[in-house]
Amino acid sequence: MFVNGLMFMAEQEKLRIDKYLWAIRLFKTRSLATDACKAGRIKLNGQNLKPSAIVKIGEVYQVSKGIEKKVIEVVELLNNRVEAKIAVTKYKDLTPEEETHAFKSVFHAPSLKRDRGAGRPTKKDRRETDDLIGGMFE
Repeated sequence: MFVNGLMFMAEQEKLRIDKYLWAIRLFKTRSLATDACKAGRIKLNGQNLKPSAIVKIGEVYQVSKGIEKKVIEVVELLNNRVEAKIAVTKYKDLTPEEETHAFKSVFHAPSLKRDRGAGRPTKKDRRETDDLIGGMFE
C-alpha cells in the first residue's frame, strides 16, 4: 500500500517463492525458478508450491534441481538478487550430509577415455561402456 510515494512494511514483507529462490541464487534466472515451482520441484511440508506462494521466515523448503536436492530454511527475506556472499546468509542449508556427499560423488566418478589412435569403438566396446556407465548410476 502506497501513501505519498512510501510503501508500508506490510506490503514489503510479501515475497514470492520464485523471486526468493532466484534472489538467493539457487536458480540462475527467475523463470527457471518459476518453472521448477510449476513442475513440482519446490515443496513445503511435502506439498508442491505455486510460484506465487508467499515466503515466510522460518519455513523449510525442499528444492530439487536435477539430481541435487536441497533443504533450506528461510532466515531473512531478500527482494533483489545480490552477490553470493550476501545471498548465502539469507538462508540456512539443512541438507542432510549423505545427500550432499552422494551429489558430489557423481561428479568425481572416473571418466572413461580411449587411447589416442585406437579408432572408433566397436559395437561390443560400446555395449561394455554402456553397461559400465549404467552400473555406476543404479
